[in-house]
Amino acid sequence: TSRRQRQMCIRDSNRRDCMKEFRNLVSSEDFSCEELLELMELGAEIYNNPEKFSEKCRGKVLASLFFEPSTRTRLSFEAAMLRLGGSCITVPDPKVSSATKGESLQDTIRTVGCYSDIIAMRHPHEGSAELAKEVTLVPFINAGDGGHQHPTQTLTDLLTISQYKKSLENMTIGLCGDLKFGRTVHSLVKTLSKFKGNKFIFISPVELVIPEYIKMYLNDHNVEFIEVRTIEEVMDKLDILYMTRVQRERFFNEADYVRLKDTYILDNKKMKTAKDDMIILHPLPRVNEIATEVDSDPRAKYFNQVKFGMIIRMALILSLIHISEPTRQAEI
Repeated sequence: TSRRQRQMCIRDSNRRDCMKEFRNLVSSEDFSCEELLELMELGAEIYNNPEKFSEKCRGKVLASLFFEPSTRTRLSFEAAMLRLGGSCITVPDPKVSSATKGESLQDTIRTVGCYSDIIAMRHPHEGSAELAKEVTLVPFINAGDGGHQHPTQTLTDLLTISQYKKSLENMTIGLCGDLKFGRTVHSLVKTLSKFKGNKFIFISPVELVIPEYIKMYLNDHNVEFIEVRTIEEVMDKLDILYMTRVQRERFFNEADYVRLKDTYILDNKKMKTAKDDMIILHPLPRVNEIATEVDSDPRAKYFNQVKFGMIIRMALILSLIHISEPTRQAEI
């Protein structure tokens, strides 16, 4: 039986290799503005009428591969697939996976593709998603690769913004905290810069400034931005304030982390000069960069953002699986 199963898996792999009729999401730049807007529309439809989509992925399987700790992203992917009527398989602890035996990431992705219809992967190494994309047999979603990209968090942010601001254009977006290692910031800036009229204000200590390649990208695309050191000096100009935590796991020196972790704390006092319709976002988890007293402010949307994260992943899974459906009978 096991030999027959292996043969079936090989035939299925060969069939899928020949077809390759699917899309992947590795970078926030993989989708055009038009495709992003279509995805936002689908997300809004799912949010307003979830029952309509409760069986759309019946019989489909999501493989959830997380090689570093995650709560929100992992659970939102799995909840998204379950709410679409599908099911999930996962490795509960990377330490018990075949990677500990020396199996390459490419072989892991090929193997898991034999069991599933779509893969979501988080990995600590930058570039791992690109490697996975080259060999995947099914649609692949990058759920975060090191400090590089986190495209589904960007989709979450876009859906949240579009729901509360009714547009993705002509806004002043302040990004505050760890802009050096924050992959959510890098993805969001590059994506929002595609939409006309957006301006960026980068708020960070000198040790955690936005990377040079992001600034070069904005300059090359004639997108306006400035860098400042305090929230107070720009609060009244912002339509969106995107807070981030200083990430201990990205530091090699504990002393540097301790010195910088409390640089920016948003509280009610700082909020006094903010616009009435400004919204506060945060990819979470929060440590202490947003005081809990701000949670009751109607402009605080970071927990709403969590719900939209599941919704947009439902839309993404549905879209990618639909694209990958065979349009003809494949030869085996």
